[in-house]
Amino acid sequence: MRILLVEDDALLGDGLQAGLRLAGFNADWVRSAEAAETALALEHFSAVVLDLGLPGRDGNSLLAALRQRHDDIPVLILTARDAVADKVRGLDLGADDYMVKPVDLDELAARLRAALRRAGGRASGVIRHGEVELDPAARRVRRAGAEVALTSREFDLLYVLLSRAGTVLTRRMLDEQLYAWDEGAESNTLEVHIHHLRRKLGADLIHTVRGVGYTVPA
Repeated sequence: MRILLVEDDALLGDGLQAGLRLAGFNADWVRSAEAAETALALEHFSAVVLDLGLPGRDGNSLLAALRQRHDDIPVLILTARDAVADKVRGLDLGADDYMVKPVDLDELAARLRAALRRAGGRASGVIRHGEVELDPAARRVRRAGAEVALTSREFDLLYVLLSRAGTVLTRRMLDEQLYAWDEGAESNTLEVHIHHLRRKLGADLIHTVRGVGYTVPA
């Protein structure tokens, strides 16, 4: 899943981006509310990790703007502000979670997975579809109880498709979830990953909607 990290501290931002990527998230990083608004307007992200003490506009103003235009993207506030009043304000403005720095990266990843799970209307962390089970926390996939070895990119693609089962996802939407700004993909890479997933998990799992994209039927 693609995450937008909004953090103005260079050292912390670099560490958080690296940690989120190690945890399996496709994380892009910006340093201001203005840059975040531009990124969110141009590309699709699954969640936002938001600092409050940003230069210029603070994080609360960005959060308020998102909710005022009815953008329900999950937002996890990550800040040094530890006063109860700050927590109450952030949550009342529409944040899905609130964490105080310094942060444990494992906990941050777990809270992001929980926010994404709630946004997808799922109670369980494990996504099940027929014989296929995907565990985002363990990054493990099973088919009919047997573990299936997937590459990191294949896992990420399957996660996106299963978490939005019943929705047709265009190539652009899938590429935006799979690749960060500093990464690139060859023109046929997505088709290769789809081919490998069908071979490993069954040809009927992922359907092609000709001229549009791909879907896992609900």
